[in-house]
Order: sequence, then structure tokens, then C-alpha cells
Amino acid sequence: MAFLQNRSISLVDMYIDNSEPSENVGQIHFSLEYDFQNTTLILRIIQGKDLPAKDLSGTSDPYVRVTLLPDKKHRLETKIKRRTLNPRWNETFYFEGFPIQKLQSRVLHLHVFDYDRFSRDDSIGEVFLPLCQVSSF
Repeated sequence: MAFLQNRSISLVDMYIDNSEPSENVGQIHFSLEYDFQNTTLILRIIQGKDLPAKDLSGTSDPYVRVTLLPDKKHRLETKIKRRTLNPRWNETFYFEGFPIQKLQSRVLHLHVFDYDRFSRDDSIGEVFLPLCQVSSF
């Protein structure tokens, strides 16, 4: 029987630059599920809330980059949502062939960026979730 765990994790206390007083960088909402029969971790990126404006227009063009650390080669990304601070992605990612023991040593890294066409994308915030700390595994 697979578990389903909805999580709403704030990006506030996990902001990139910890030297500054923590700045509100919004929230990312996602769910995790594990399919024991197919040894697959199922990640659903649901939405972002109250993201900071990174563009001059007062909005952002957010997307999420997903990595299952320590493997940095295989990055997955959501679609870019244009001109919004409350994006709804509703995208599902499958990490296949991961026995539960292997997942215990992995860290799920969700990094929210603002897409910029002519310059480097701006980092909005990130979450590191050690899968050994997810109680339902």
C-alpha cells in the first residue's frame, strides 16, 4: 500500500542567503508518494504561494528545478508560469527504480527560479528535504 503525504513547506527559513535576516520568499506546496510495487517515488509539484516579485513588472516567471541529491546530473523542471506570484503547476515527476533503502540516503531538492530570457534566472528560494526524515517511508 502506497502512502500519500501532502506537505506545505515554507521557503522562508530555507532561503539561499542565510547571512541576511530571513526574508519572506513564499511557499511551495507539493506531495510525495511511494509506489512500493514499482519502486518509484512520485513527486507532485502543486503550487507556489506569495512568491516575491523578481521582475520590473512586479511579478515573476517562476518554475521549479527538482533534483534528487547527491545526483546533480538528472534535473527535472516544471513549466514556466508567466507573470504570477501564485503559480499553479500541478505537475508530477516519477523517480523510477529507487528501492526504499536507496531513497533513505537521498535529499529532495526543490529550487524555485524566476525565468529571465536575456540574463541568468533569478533564484527565488529552495527546500532541502532529506528523505530519511519523511516519516511515512
